[in-house]
Amino acid sequence: MIAYLSGKLVFKSATLVIIEANGVGYEIHISVNTYTKLNNADENCKLHTFLSIREDAHTLFGFFDMEEKNLFLHLTSVNGIGPSTARGILSSATPLEIKTAIVTEKIVDIQKIKGIGSKTAQRLILELKDKLAKEGFEAGENVGASNNNASEALVALQALGYMKIQAEKALKLVVQELGSGASVESMIKQALRKI
Repeated sequence: MIAYLSGKLVFKSATLVIIEANGVGYEIHISVNTYTKLNNADENCKLHTFLSIREDAHTLFGFFDMEEKNLFLHLTSVNGIGPSTARGILSSATPLEIKTAIVTEKIVDIQKIKGIGSKTAQRLILELKDKLAKEGFEAGENVGASNNNASEALVALQALGYMKIQAEKALKLVVQELGSGASVESMIKQALRKI
């Protein structure tokens, strides 16, 4: 499995990029969300990837960050949603907006997405609401919802054995002090002093 690709961005469009790595050009399908975060062509970039293997095609999908990739994997785990539909969902809204719509059971918001009917929207909510809740996503009050570094720091603190509630409280204080652009390591170090 190809976990990520790092190289020169040779071509960029709203749905597709080509990254040259070690003399090989990789065609990667992306969402509009990833497109808006990428640099201009001829600059270096890194995309987290997922390789979809079907009988008739091998397709590489790329994501600007792990939050988007993880949501993509959740979406494709739902019966009836393939990689192309999941990419379409990710192109229609930010990962935070999609997660919020699922957790708060806003079927109307989910149905606004092209290609998603009422049955698929209900299936999305039924199958993903609990999964997202188990990962610590709560609409409105999630440390990692808008900050990927804080999200990684939260996972690390939980892996160290701290309770989720303790870790979240500490990280909220850290983000207020250091700002959301602080590194994962500095967030963890500061949070450990506050727990």
